[in-house]
Amino acid sequence: MIIKLVIFFLIFSVIVIVHEGGHCIIGKANGIGVKEFAIGLGPTVVGFNKNGTKYSIKALPFGGVCIFEGDDGDETSPASFRNANVWARMATVFAGPLMNFVLAFVFALMVISAQGYDAPVLYNVIEGYPAEEAGLLAGDEILKINGKKVDIYRDITLWTTFNGGKSAKITYRRGGQVYETVLTPRYSDEDGRYLFGFRGPAEYVKGSSFAVIKYSAVEVRYWLEASIKSVGMLLRGKFKINDLSGPVGVAKVVGDVYDESVHDGYYYVWLNLLSLSTLLTANLGVMNLLPFPALDGGRLLFLIIEAVTKKKPSAKVEGMINLIGMSFLMLLMIFVMVNDITKIVR
Repeated sequence: MIIKLVIFFLIFSVIVIVHEGGHCIIGKANGIGVKEFAIGLGPTVVGFNKNGTKYSIKALPFGGVCIFEGDDGDETSPASFRNANVWARMATVFAGPLMNFVLAFVFALMVISAQGYDAPVLYNVIEGYPAEEAGLLAGDEILKINGKKVDIYRDITLWTTFNGGKSAKITYRRGGQVYETVLTPRYSDEDGRYLFGFRGPAEYVKGSSFAVIKYSAVEVRYWLEASIKSVGMLLRGKFKINDLSGPVGVAKVVGDVYDESVHDGYYYVWLNLLSLSTLLTANLGVMNLLPFPALDGGRLLFLIIEAVTKKKPSAKVEGMINLIGMSFLMLLMIFVMVNDITKIVR
């Protein structure tokens, strides 16, 4: 149990520290003062000051924080965040989520280098399902779904996850020839989801250095698309709020991945946790870009309005809106945490 908690805190801390580090580095590069950059949360254990910034390690060993000049409402300093030009502030705010995406790419590079990518080639065709009825065979390569290019096998799973039982035009290749057919996914009680009726991948493919870079980018694109579509489904009421997970739920997922992988050896523990971390950091970047007060996306929205209108919003009004947003997020976090604990103890 202890080792799983340590792994969770390590993953969570790296992701958050890289996010906050993006804010810090780009902020400093744009002349914005950083009062403190901290690893961890809570009271300071050890710290030092350099070039006007306090660098510290906090008591609670997860997360991190970047505090800018002026975050306390004092705008008298020329290095205050609000005194920087709007484009510098936009770059500083966007740098956090951007670094999450960069970190996702780094994680993906390690995963793809080690195991390759899941080629969209069929392993088998399930008897009695639409794919068999349409004549698809093991070894067929899926090229497109409704005209959209399929890069990896999980693109197929992603389509059925978010489109349910909708029919789709499938373009596939067999023996150098390209064919098309229309399939309507059928719900599988055993799998708990809609299936076209084939399984894959037939194999994981390792390629050249160029292929590793290409499919690492594809991996990040896949997780970004999955995260964005999940948010869209939530906003449209397709997912329920009970489906959300916070740190407690993520810790459980980390523990589950560890338990499922450790029997195959620690190499696979490392590999599967890296893959999970790619999802987590990409998801954090996406969630932070939502145009909601107190999130980076909310701050960017204010800055975009300022750039368009050439008028800086009232610090008091902006602060009040962000406070309301933060209060809502805190209540949501408490609800999600209680919900996660309830699901675990059931």
